[in-house]
Amino acid sequence: MGEQTIRKPARPSAAERARSIAKRGGKAALLPSGEVSARVAPLLHHVHPDGTATVLLADDHPLVAAGWHAPRGELAAVLEVADPTPVRLREPVRGLLWLTGWLRLLSAEEAHHEVLSIVDDRPDPRLLDAGHGASVLRLESASIVLADAEGTDSVDATEFQAATPDPFCTFEDDWLRHLELSHRDVVGLLSRHLPEQLRGGHIRPLGLDRYGLRLRVESSDGDHDVRLGFSRPADTTERLGFELRRLVGCPFLAQQRNGS
Repeated sequence: MGEQTIRKPARPSAAERARSIAKRGGKAALLPSGEVSARVAPLLHHVHPDGTATVLLADDHPLVAAGWHAPRGELAAVLEVADPTPVRLREPVRGLLWLTGWLRLLSAEEAHHEVLSIVDDRPDPRLLDAGHGASVLRLESASIVLADAEGTDSVDATEFQAATPDPFCTFEDDWLRHLELSHRDVVGLLSRHLPEQLRGGHIRPLGLDRYGLRLRVESSDGDHDVRLGFSRPADTTERLGFELRRLVGCPFLAQQRNGS
């Protein structure tokens, strides 16, 4: 018999994973080039569907003054968005998104329109500080790069805009924290899907998307991330529940026999 090909579980595209990190928000750092070179923690950041980003900085921040005096009013900068793990792990970041481009300070009128473009999608009280102690800056992205357990990818701006965030990306962290704190027995049952050499490690929930569940195994020889694939993508909460019960090993439901 010939060699068997090991089929890897399906996973979201790089653009979809990038959009999901952007949607969750995470923790951001602004890395400007030139004279102002320290990592800057913005008061607020928001990545738009087209790959541009808005950041709020205190009016007295040195980067705001640098923006006023920069040639053409633009500064080269990178916005780094970290995607934290849902539970406390040895390595607390599960993904990084880098938007590289040109940062520009917005006028009062532009800032007003910028805030209005964000508020429906992200009604954050910090937006009220715009024009009242906080300045609004916009990053026009020239490149988008994603790094996570699935790989490191350059994401084309057109693909980023065409992709949609995973349907479960805004509540997966709460669900996984609940799994970790209240259902350790369920996590243990998932170990049957792991390679034999990983089953003795500490199994932790890492991520959830429509294609499957991701686990991190913390062991003496390091950390290992494993994706447990669903039988088919789960685009509804009902299908998600079914696929999770299937992974745990619960008896198949009648709905499956009906093809749901």
